[in-house]
Amino acid sequence: MERKVILDCDPGHDDAIAIILAASKISNLKIEAITTVAGNVEVEKNTLNALKVCDIIGLEDVPVAQGAERPLVKEREIAEEIHGETGLDGPVLPKNPTKQVIDKHGVDVIIEKLLNSDNDITLVPTGPLTNIALAMIKEPRIVPKIKEIVLMGGGTFGNWTPAAEFNIYVDAEAAKVVFDSGVPIAMFGLDVTHQAIATDDIVKELSEIENPIADFVIDLLEFFSKTYKEVFGFAGPPIHDACTVAYLIDPSIFELNHVRVDIETKGEFSYGMTVVDTLATTGRDPNVHFAYQLDSDKFWDLMKRALKSY
Repeated sequence: MERKVILDCDPGHDDAIAIILAASKISNLKIEAITTVAGNVEVEKNTLNALKVCDIIGLEDVPVAQGAERPLVKEREIAEEIHGETGLDGPVLPKNPTKQVIDKHGVDVIIEKLLNSDNDITLVPTGPLTNIALAMIKEPRIVPKIKEIVLMGGGTFGNWTPAAEFNIYVDAEAAKVVFDSGVPIAMFGLDVTHQAIATDDIVKELSEIENPIADFVIDLLEFFSKTYKEVFGFAGPPIHDACTVAYLIDPSIFELNHVRVDIETKGEFSYGMTVVDTLATTGRDPNVHFAYQLDSDKFWDLMKRALKSY
């Protein structure tokens, strides 16, 4: 069955791959809108990148709206050392995209789409949760209308600090609003996304597909691989954000537990931590389906089929 989604993102190499997977011919997703947020780089650059990705894959009818330019409370923080100055370094991209951003704020687009929906839209945030939190604060009537939030963020360990993953750390206050909202949440954090590694062997297999979109993904992975090897010593880049879309297309790829997750906003060393109560030690009601295991063969088979479909 077709599933309506709003992709809220900060492209970003893995965000770009998530968009490509969502828009592929094997996907069951109907992209209602793409909204952008400050995260990997400034929101203006992320928006430009989203437009360019849409041009490359021919995603003409989906509106792209620019969202929040900074977190709710703290100063903006970006990840140029991972994604480069443009946020999408590596591939040769068109300088000026044909597709244009619409004249509405991303938060307002999220609100309008949800208010006019039949409780059938899933939000898929793959960057900081600023836009989602702002939409909930500005118009609380949307909260019960969200079918599900399937997000990339958090984990039982960090990659931006020892305790915190980047997306949650950038705007932990926004994450707290979202995680405390009561909306059904599926969380794809570092525990599972670090299992989606594009090793050299995987990249070689993808490169044999030989179409322009597959070539674009290879260019993305080559740059992303270089930075992950230099910064983290990984054998290849984790395709974090595509895990959310892969789950929506084929949930059998992942194993999840229903647990309590709270967001740390006050700790000196633990700000932005997703406190995952895997052993139910608090006795508090579970609020998140926490992904902890990925079937690597199924995941990469899905990616191959998606790229071949272009």
